[in-house]
Amino acid sequence: MRSLPARRLAAVALTAAASVVALAGPAFAHVTVNPGSAAQGGYTAVDFRVPNENDTASTVKLEVNLPMDHPLASVRTLPLPGWTANVEKSKLDKPIKVHGSDVTEAVSKITWTADAGTKIAPGQFQEFRVSLGPLPTDADSMAFKALQTYDNGDVVRWIDEAQAGQPEPAHPAPVLKLTKAAGGDDHGVTASASPAAGTHGDGSDHAAASGDTKSSDSTARTLGVVGIVVGVIGTAVGVLGLRRKNSGSAS
Repeated sequence: MRSLPARRLAAVALTAAASVVALAGPAFAHVTVNPGSAAQGGYTAVDFRVPNENDTASTVKLEVNLPMDHPLASVRTLPLPGWTANVEKSKLDKPIKVHGSDVTEAVSKITWTADAGTKIAPGQFQEFRVSLGPLPTDADSMAFKALQTYDNGDVVRWIDEAQAGQPEPAHPAPVLKLTKAAGGDDHGVTASASPAAGTHGDGSDHAAASGDTKSSDSTARTLGVVGIVVGVIGTAVGVLGLRRKNSGSAS
């Protein structure tokens, strides 16, 4: 009978650990844009990270809609083996000035479609890289509404925009936060506002930093979750040991 409290304590510890993991899971499940921030007025390369959340179906198409209230003059996709990218442009109601020239149309949507034999299977994710710029100087964020299509016909619409003071929506749109450019002029534009020579505006000079940021964010979150779980289990083990020691002394 002495082992009954110990068993209950172990069960509580395991339940707590499972709860922590379950609560941490959704942070990795959304379609996101990585890195999550970039400087206003410049060019950057980002990845749209798409996890497969379905246990029985695979992702075969991704549509990303670009905000037309802040049109981007330069949008280019990085070739991805097994996927075909289609870039759609729309006429602008009002031309925008970019490097002294009028731009009358901008990319409004990018659609990646899986080739035969290619898919994002259950338990996998895929990243779709795009270079963007110049980023607006009069906005603090950009939302990219996305649609994820599965091979069973299901479509998940990642289009909800978070509201201040409200819980995160169930299907949030990927958001790129825009920060004030360090050393910029009154308009927040820096020397990086135009593509570096030889890069053709593809943002390749940002690729390494982008990868480092993604890795750091994911590693930090993973280590945080693991640390909590280990702490809960360690506490439970310690209490169990103390109970056994006290039981042995009493006998």
